[in-house]
Amino acid sequence: MAQLSYNELKVGTIFTKNEDPDPYEVLEYAFIRMQQRKPVTQLKIKNLISGKMLNYTAHQNETFKEAEIETAPVTFIYHNKDQYWFHETGNTKTRLFLTDEVIGDVGQFLKQNTEIKAFKFDNKIINIELPIKLDFKVTESPPAIRGDTAQGGTKTVTIETGAKINVPLFIAEDDIVRVNTTTGEYVERVEKA
Repeated sequence: MAQLSYNELKVGTIFTKNEDPDPYEVLEYAFIRMQQRKPVTQLKIKNLISGKMLNYTAHQNETFKEAEIETAPVTFIYHNKDQYWFHETGNTKTRLFLTDEVIGDVGQFLKQNTEIKAFKFDNKIINIELPIKLDFKVTESPPAIRGDTAQGGTKTVTIETGAKINVPLFIAEDDIVRVNTTTGEYVERVEKA
């Protein structure tokens, strides 16, 4: 693992610090130089194991290690209580899980048998990344009311995972819609019911 100095902790860098074995990702970075003092970097970091966000001040005398993160394809199996269960793609015997806290909002767009990218640290899955766009079946769609364009001609529907998204008024139940999993926004209708 490569050694990093305090001023190399740029946005997107994944590292381990001092005695803490957990990997952290830099979300925000600011280099600060005050008169009569040594420069420091103010960071906002995310613990990739627990999902917790921290403000951290890195000093000149500290050293950090670049974390070795592997990626592997996994397939989503099911969600139970507060755990999302996966298996390694091509190996259904190896099962892994992540908690609701770690998965966050993207969990609402996980559907069974979807292959996604998993991030591993020390052979443990620590996070996932969904494809940017996925297709979902609309399971509940209120009827469009004539003249109901006050909200810009949109309505809220429920998709097969239980997530609610805003769509144009012409979307009906059983339509297949494409959703941006990063923003949670409707992209287009893929198939009309």
